[in-house]
Amino acid sequence: MSTSRPAHLTVLDVREVTPHLKRLVLGDGEVARGFDELAGRWAGWADSYVKLVFLADGVDYPDPLDLDDVRATLPNEAWPVLRTYTVRRLDLDARELWIDVVVHGDAGVAGPWAAQVRPGATIHVRGPGGAYSPREDVDHHLLVGDESALPAMAVALEHLPEGARATVFCEVDDARDEIDLPTAGEATVHWLHRGDAPAGSTSLLDDAVRAWDWPEGRVQAFVHGESRLLKTVRPYVRERVERADLSVSAYWRLGETEEGFRRWKSSQDDAIIRPVG
Repeated sequence: MSTSRPAHLTVLDVREVTPHLKRLVLGDGEVARGFDELAGRWAGWADSYVKLVFLADGVDYPDPLDLDDVRATLPNEAWPVLRTYTVRRLDLDARELWIDVVVHGDAGVAGPWAAQVRPGATIHVRGPGGAYSPREDVDHHLLVGDESALPAMAVALEHLPEGARATVFCEVDDARDEIDLPTAGEATVHWLHRGDAPAGSTSLLDDAVRAWDWPEGRVQAFVHGESRLLKTVRPYVRERVERADLSVSAYWRLGETEEGFRRWKSSQDDAIIRPVG
């Protein structure tokens, strides 16, 4: 199947992980198509991601959906909206794809959809891609982000071998948004509560990382979340981490709509730094 033809999956279950995090379990159903092709592109990265494809109302799309054909034959306003999400789990035996979606209010596309979607609904899914996983040849793993990065950080911790050391800084609203983070490694998790402050408006993560007693040896860092991290945590970490050991990406931007954020991100040469080597 061409990558321009996304899988068409059924919502099998919707679970509340925290008050602001919904887990969508996607897989086979009456109209499901393309799970095997999606699974065939799976490389197992800790930050593996897919794009959820949201179709415009009232548009007659080709079946099967081909995004290249849509862009070539339909006006811009009819093009589907794509939103990128981390793969929380891909269970090949159960034929299930888990996606955790942050739900904050009724702004945007994916969040409101996840808040109200019920089993039996369908969604097109493109991907997966990815570039980061914890390395085995480093001395320490640093994971920094807000709740939008929590699924990827959870997967990264699950990837750690026994005895691997890690430190996690995660900003959430309050204790209700904390989750268990199982790992075979030795992880210290710091939950930072912003309370009534808007997500993305505090310096909690930057302050915490700068106050952290930086360990000796080689550190691999994963810094993902609201775009302010690019101006705060990232410069501090870049002075201490080799380029090949650094993964940085802005997932969203305070005060911007999803479309505005994507326009901003496309204009930034350094909104994404992926590991190399």
